Amino acid sequence: MPHTMRALLALLIAVPSFGVDPSKERITVHEWGTFTTVANEDGKPVLWRPFTSPDLPCFVERLDSFSPKGSLSTFVRMETPVLYFYSERPADIAVRVDFPQGRVTEWYPKAKAQPAGRTTGGGIEWNRVEIRPGENPVLPVSQGPSHYFAARATDAAPVRVNGQWEKLLFYRGVGNFGVPVEAKYATDGRLHVRNTGTDALPVAIYFENRGGKSGYRLARGVQSSIEWDAPAHSGNAEQVRRELVMELVGAGLFPKEAQAMVETWRDSWFEEGTRVIYLVPRSIVDDVLPLQMAPAPAAVERVFVGRVELLAPWRKAEMLAASEPSVLVRAGRFLEPFAAQIARTNGAPLNDANYLAAMQRIFLTSARGGGCIR
Repeated sequence: MPHTMRALLALLIAVPSFGVDPSKERITVHEWGTFTTVANEDGKPVLWRPFTSPDLPCFVERLDSFSPKGSLSTFVRMETPVLYFYSERPADIAVRVDFPQGRVTEWYPKAKAQPAGRTTGGGIEWNRVEIRPGENPVLPVSQGPSHYFAARATDAAPVRVNGQWEKLLFYRGVGNFGVPVEAKYATDGRLHVRNTGTDALPVAIYFENRGGKSGYRLARGVQSSIEWDAPAHSGNAEQVRRELVMELVGAGLFPKEAQAMVETWRDSWFEEGTRVIYLVPRSIVDDVLPLQMAPAPAAVERVFVGRVELLAPWRKAEMLAASEPSVLVRAGRFLEPFAAQIARTNGAPLNDANYLAAMQRIFLTSARGGGCIR
């Protein structure tokens, strides 16, 4: 055999042994998450204590130096960002999320979390995420129900980090950054929503659930401001769920991801109360949570929902007239900022005995089971 033919044959045989260069892989990364705030009477976000809700399984890790959320006053609760990975072949990737104006408080799988200092923000880093399409690993579970598990219902590849398997990277936190929406009630009872950012809000929804009857109004491309009459309470929340799924898909999520996100927050976004739900412009997400990955993925989508909780006139009247704590308990983790708002705007606080009893019930619920699902 001529020398050149032998060299060519040797090269062809050797090629598979080199494997696939991870930097040439076409990795796609999708992320979704929620920024939750409470509006003051002037429409601006107010400091509040986002009580720890026992909605996460106990295998989720927590910041060692982190005290319970109930002791922290913050403007924003960053709820359940998750990162999904898609690749045709196995690949490894390093992931880092910075949080200049906040701290990451919970996460899974194992990661290096940076506690926030007085002059620096926190963040989280997974040094080696092993993306393994085609694998069917046993994933951790809990005995009780949890918001956590709905996020797995996608076609994302399983990942392994530090020996722990999952279908996603999960993290949560609290922060003191600005959100682009102010929402307040005018004297005529209409809701005034103002976009304080430079980019249009892709979609904004005025949602209300009163006594199990829901209604909503929707606007797209909100550049400056909009005023809404209260929605008619003509049905349940199923229609707005479908609308929101379509909007999330339009923003870049895969259909199963959008379904998983809405299902995760089915009993929270659509619970009794009044709120504005909006899609956060991508530029704000990238500014608040800078994301770095190496090698760089071929495509990255980041779709975050903002939630502004409101003290509607009907709820204020209901709370002022409450004759027993159970009425106030329905406000849940928002009772404390709502009560403070009532004291400022009405010149008198709620009934002290009812308020203290309601806060005790809410706190005990938040601490149930050590704050996690076993």
